[in-house]
Amino acid sequence: MEATCWTDIDTPLGRLLLTADPDGALTSLSVPGQKGGRTDLDGLRHDPGPFRAAEEQLTAYLAGELKEFHLPLHTHGTEFRERVWAALDSVPYGGTTTYGEIAARIGAPRAAVRAVGGAIGANPLLIVRPCHRVIGADGSLTGYAGGLERKVWLLTLEGALSA
Repeated sequence: MEATCWTDIDTPLGRLLLTADPDGALTSLSVPGQKGGRTDLDGLRHDPGPFRAAEEQLTAYLAGELKEFHLPLHTHGTEFRERVWAALDSVPYGGTTTYGEIAARIGAPRAAVRAVGGAIGANPLLIVRPCHRVIGADGSLTGYAGGLERKVWLLTLEGALSA
């Protein structure tokens, strides 16, 4: 089922665009300039009502007051992508993991690291589904669809990086 409503909210990371399905489950969260982020709102209606909990939780998280989101989520991806995205949910606040560790978590072979990276890059729920917590095997801050500066900001907020 396609998202039917949207809203946007101002945050320290810029204006976030959120979409939800008819039941109010969050289907996407995009940041300005996001590679592959949602931009087409044709056929969707602007309605901030279904997003009150998401806005409250995002505001608290970005203020350093919330460590875990409790929101209904509804994504559409291949079975492989859904497994990768679910594995992201298990990376704790303030922690990091690697693409190889995500591959191992879902039972994929080491050779699947590139495919894992592609699935992470296609994550439709930035911030809420914490793909910013995935780093390179050597500890480097690899790409982030929302921009490397936002990844640094989020990891610093969570204490995974020094300010």
